[in-house]
Amino acid sequence: MRRHTCRSRLPSSASCRAICSCIPRGSGSTRRALPRAVRPSTHEVARGARAGSLSRHQRLTLLAAILGSGVATIDGSIVGVALPAIERDLGGGLSAQQWVSNAYLLALGSLILIGGSLGDIYGERRVFAFGVAAFGILSLLCALAPTMGALIAARALQGAAGALVTPSSLAIIVAAFSPSERGAAVGSWTAWGGIAAIVGPLAGGSIVDGISWRWIFALNVPLVLATLALILAAVPRSTRASSRRVDLPGAGLCVAGLGGFVFALIEEPRHGWGSATIVVPLAGGVAAFAAFIGYERLALEPMLRLDLFARRNFSVGNVETLSMYAGVAFLFFFLVIYLQQVAGYDALKSGLTTVPVTLVMFALSRRSGALADRLGPRLFMGLGPVIAAAGILLLARVGMHVSYLTGLLPALLVFAVGLSLTVAPLTATVLADADEEDAGIASAVNNAVARVAGLVGVSVVGVVVAGTLVGDTFAANPESVRAFHHAIFICAALVAAGGIVGAIGIANPRRAVEARSCPGGQLVGVPQPALAKEV
Repeated sequence: MRRHTCRSRLPSSASCRAICSCIPRGSGSTRRALPRAVRPSTHEVARGARAGSLSRHQRLTLLAAILGSGVATIDGSIVGVALPAIERDLGGGLSAQQWVSNAYLLALGSLILIGGSLGDIYGERRVFAFGVAAFGILSLLCALAPTMGALIAARALQGAAGALVTPSSLAIIVAAFSPSERGAAVGSWTAWGGIAAIVGPLAGGSIVDGISWRWIFALNVPLVLATLALILAAVPRSTRASSRRVDLPGAGLCVAGLGGFVFALIEEPRHGWGSATIVVPLAGGVAAFAAFIGYERLALEPMLRLDLFARRNFSVGNVETLSMYAGVAFLFFFLVIYLQQVAGYDALKSGLTTVPVTLVMFALSRRSGALADRLGPRLFMGLGPVIAAAGILLLARVGMHVSYLTGLLPALLVFAVGLSLTVAPLTATVLADADEEDAGIASAVNNAVARVAGLVGVSVVGVVVAGTLVGDTFAANPESVRAFHHAIFICAALVAAGGIVGAIGIANPRRAVEARSCPGGQLVGVPQPALAKEV
């Protein structure tokens, strides 16, 4: 089924005849062939008959993607509350506790581009299933770990499995849903990911107190088995025949580059920017990643095709991700510390303050994604961050004595609405600008940008804000309040800057309209006899 480019966002053939860029039949005119980006994929053709409603396989595929990525999200967030109990059981001190968490983050951050690339080469379904199965096995090894060293090693391998799961979970959504359905699907994926992020710490505390820390890992296994059953039952096999091979030199340089950079950002709060422990891996990581980019530019079969960054929405979307997520990550990190050390909240109460943000995102993300599919993403990616920044600025009213209902809650609700308008359209837009055979690496790039942005936000912005304090820590004094307000303005500026980038740089894609839906037009670049056979 052939398609042409239509500037109309209305489905009727009448509107298509009025304002699309088709050629009237019988005119004899010809135009250049459509660019690759608007040609239908085999997935789109197969789904054409059921456009507008989700099939059973699509619903189950979405559930598999949500469950698989949700297990990884829960595992990443649940461990923090179990660290004291783990240390009491296995020993190792504070440093060992930190590496139970950091080993996972380091492996995930340094390997995620490779995970995305493997999905494009071997098929997103196969890599997703392998990653989920490996994650389950390694969760069991974590639960049975006899020593702290064994637990840290299993956590690092778990992070490697997570690097396969996270990008491929989005890639199977790209494969199973047409472009007009992806925004809503990604919105659901985002919403449930937020729920998983808050369920982890809340459930983890109950499990650690009531049973044992080992069960926070063991309980992953039934979720993994359910995900594997859904994959086997519903996730379609890839129909793409890829002749690409694994780019081993590029993979090695990528791991060294991202690994050094992520290690430095993770360890900076402990050692400081002037320490050789930070400077050496940071410089080595930057050099290795520069070499990776240079190698990929020349490689015949690169792991990361650099021409992806020549695509406007892909590049602009990732720049917006970098700016927004740096501000959002620092806001959450800094707000919890301020509430505990200045306002006097306990750990549980400070953690629960941000639950409304997740609930609002759960309620609105799918709707925002669906609306962006219909209206185009630029409005949402421009307006959403500005609304979120306005919510952040409302926190500047907060002082040493914090009222949750009148001080925090209104600001967090406004912030949540802005974030809900942005996240699903942003992710869907970045993925939409890549070809389906590059969905895995495109997802991995966006995920890596978000993770690095979060680490940079906490590390770099944290140094700037710390310079406004009289001492090294927050306390219930006016200087800490001023430092908090300073941080709020920086976070709001970063988030708003992302919105400005989106409003200026994002281009609403033209719709691909089937020829039979436009009886008044002719496909661009298609001879009339071919069109006659089509219709």
